[in-house]
Amino acid sequence: MNDIRITPALDQIRNLSIAAGSSVPEVPSEGIDFGSMLKQAINDVNTKQEISGKMKAAFESGDKTMNLAEVMVASQKADVSFKAMTQVRNKLVEAYKDVMNMPM
Repeated sequence: MNDIRITPALDQIRNLSIAAGSSVPEVPSEGIDFGSMLKQAINDVNTKQEISGKMKAAFESGDKTMNLAEVMVASQKADVSFKAMTQVRNKLVEAYKDVMNMPM
């Protein structure tokens, strides 16, 4: 059986997230509250989508302070965040199905 080391993977994800400008929640010493972490991730994706939508609307209405490059970057960040969240959801559903299909 493969020995999976999750800590280096989590460290790498945190480093990439920090490099991308996203905030990474600190892990409390007593453990991780998965529900609140998932809720925070969903709220972050929602915030990015709202910001992107507002920037697009402002640019389309002719706001001279909006730069096309900034609008496109915000749109891509929102898109990538949503796709990542969708993949996490798919993996969670797959894991749930695997657990439910385990023999007792």
